[in-house]
Amino acid sequence: MLVRLLRAYVRPYSRAIGLVVLLQLVQTLATLYLPTLNADIIDKGVVNGDTGYILGTGGVMIAITLAQIVCAIGAVYYGARTAMAIGRDLRAAVFDRVQSFSSREVSHFGAPSLITRTTNDVQQVQMLALMTFTMMVAAPIMCVGGIVMALNKDVPLSALLLVIVPVLGVMVSLIVRSLRPLFRGMQERIDTVNRVLREQITGIRVIRAFVRDRHERERFKGANTELFDVAVRTGRLMSTMFPLVMLIVNVSSVAVVWFGGHRIDGGHMQIGAMTAFLSYLMYIFMSIMMATFMVMMLPRAEVCAERIQEVLATESSVVPPAAPVTELRGRGHLELRAVEFRFPGAEEPVLKDVSLVARPGEVTAVIGSTGSGKSTLLGLIPRLSDATAGTVLVDGVDVRELDAEVMARAVGLVPQKPYLFSGTVASNLRYGHPDASDEELWQALETAQAKDFVEAMDQGLDAPIAQGGSNVSGGQRQRLAIARALVRKPEIYLFDDSFSALDYATDARLRAALARETGDATVLIVAQRVSTIRDADRIVVLDEGRVVGTGTHTELMASNETYREIVLSQLTEEEAA
Repeated sequence: MLVRLLRAYVRPYSRAIGLVVLLQLVQTLATLYLPTLNADIIDKGVVNGDTGYILGTGGVMIAITLAQIVCAIGAVYYGARTAMAIGRDLRAAVFDRVQSFSSREVSHFGAPSLITRTTNDVQQVQMLALMTFTMMVAAPIMCVGGIVMALNKDVPLSALLLVIVPVLGVMVSLIVRSLRPLFRGMQERIDTVNRVLREQITGIRVIRAFVRDRHERERFKGANTELFDVAVRTGRLMSTMFPLVMLIVNVSSVAVVWFGGHRIDGGHMQIGAMTAFLSYLMYIFMSIMMATFMVMMLPRAEVCAERIQEVLATESSVVPPAAPVTELRGRGHLELRAVEFRFPGAEEPVLKDVSLVARPGEVTAVIGSTGSGKSTLLGLIPRLSDATAGTVLVDGVDVRELDAEVMARAVGLVPQKPYLFSGTVASNLRYGHPDASDEELWQALETAQAKDFVEAMDQGLDAPIAQGGSNVSGGQRQRLAIARALVRKPEIYLFDDSFSALDYATDARLRAALARETGDATVLIVAQRVSTIRDADRIVVLDEGRVVGTGTHTELMASNETYREIVLSQLTEEEAA
């Protein structure tokens, strides 16, 4: 999985990678040549007392060292740039795929896991690419070159490599096999810590209100301790690798000096050759150490690559149309025909055979008990999810055939939980209409009954808004979200219980202002509060995902028992009449 992922994202940088390999090759060849020159200085210069030879060969060594330094700097520079570019492309690809997901896919992965996959998982793959370009390219060249040069110096002494290298290989492979499941557990526990922390930061007011600080500390401590335990086990296993490698390196050095000393004593080898052989042995071990370091990173990077690929391979259930309709000829006529929606694996659908019509210039309301599918129904119109059966039509066109930009211009949604982005009041209001003037923003704020509190802010339209709108109240957040939809001036307004945080007086003023502002548009309101929808032109009653009544307030009070029960749970008989 890791190789497949990297192959796809490395391809655009093949020239840069080719340059890195070339620079690493030159650098490694220069490194391998230096011990031979050093051996010549000892055997031909020092032993014979030839100062001129020592100086001349030393000058050549300095020139080769300078070339080695230049190539090393170039290889690291281009390798790091390429690795960072691959990480950037991976993050962009994951982000783009997540942006295409419907609420179904987002719920499947979970927001904390998607954040971890986009950041930490990509970072692990990026680090592997960086180490590969800066270290791993040179490691096999140095290992093979070191073996060749060692054989060139003394073939019998090189027989030690036949024992040393297999022992190292077996040891490293056993440790790596044990590391892989630990790294997968570590990434999953990072997800858990991310999720718990995100919940606690988001729900800090609830935690304080119920004095659950100690409980949440224990909850976070549990998740954090689980991550700590896995990390310690992983670190303990990783920490055993380098001492074992160094043990083998030192034992091998002693063996070379021991057997090499006997060969020098027997006249079969020179002192300079043994010195060079020791250097080549160190280079071989150095390359194995680099490979070992890479192999230690490999299991975690493989796990991360699998998690990234899971996101990239997941297709959204909301599929873009092959030949999108780019123009609507109507004025916002909305119709649902025998719509059904079922979550994957669910025994019963959330919505069953739902049909309704919402016309321009009219207010259509949807009411029902909690869990009757009201918000799910509203989410099918802007394609937050797609109906599993039936058709949703805007001006006679199936929404699954509409271009996304056309849909965005035609439909304005105010969700049940309005979300404001970090920035200013103005940047949030212009989210759907970047070119809106200040006058249009103030007009929308006035209609949404938000003008007074925005004017009271120190900087007015430039007043800062915290992430999620946490620095304004729930009612202010709802009114700003309504104003954001009004700035866009869509043909269809969808209000998903968007007045629930408002007091009755503000609710009444807001609905009166909306009636003037949206008089020619199609308005579809989902509400729990009867007073919000009793004056609607048409009220649709949902019960357990089915339409059980349609009509005006007066008609439904007379003929529909479900609606009557909902109304009388909130109003007296006299108020309802």
